[in-house]
Amino acid sequence: MREESGLLNVVDVEATCWAGEPSVGAVSEIIEIGLTVVDVGARRRVSRHRILVRPTRSEVSAFCTELTGLTQGEVEGGVTFAEACRTLVEEYGAGRRPWASWGDYDRRQFERQSRAEGVAYPFGRPVERDHTNVKAVFTAAYGLRRRPGMDRALQIAGLPLEGRHHRGEDDAWNIAALVLDLVHRGAWPATA
Repeated sequence: MREESGLLNVVDVEATCWAGEPSVGAVSEIIEIGLTVVDVGARRRVSRHRILVRPTRSEVSAFCTELTGLTQGEVEGGVTFAEACRTLVEEYGAGRRPWASWGDYDRRQFERQSRAEGVAYPFGRPVERDHTNVKAVFTAAYGLRRRPGMDRALQIAGLPLEGRHHRGEDDAWNIAALVLDLVHRGAWPATA
């Protein structure tokens, strides 16, 4: 992965979800991509972005709306998954910049949905080394036995939760704050 001017894309996705089993034929699909650009060298968050994605094989359940605040009507105004991936590449340097997320869920969801929809994976090669799992780095840096959720990690680091938890744009912003905490501690991987 070629680093682009010390910039890092921190990504968080929200996807369709259900309290129990999904309806027949429905699958979990990305409905929001939150992205915060971090300038690792300058140790600051540069910008925050939100891409709403229109699901095609599922609908936003009441449970999903309660969790994320996103409604079916709102995401119907979004772009296709293919358009969202194109935007990530063309506007936010996906595939050229390193990227990170809290855990591996986001990476795996992009891999699954890219395969299912025949869309080019936006981050280059879909392999783990092109992605940094912030949760794993945080857990090791703080000497924790168990990997905490993002909201708990913010508490451990003494950082505020900004915005709404389980909202992609806000979660990416908060994860970026945790990345910067790790950079300040000297715990952020040099290759990330």
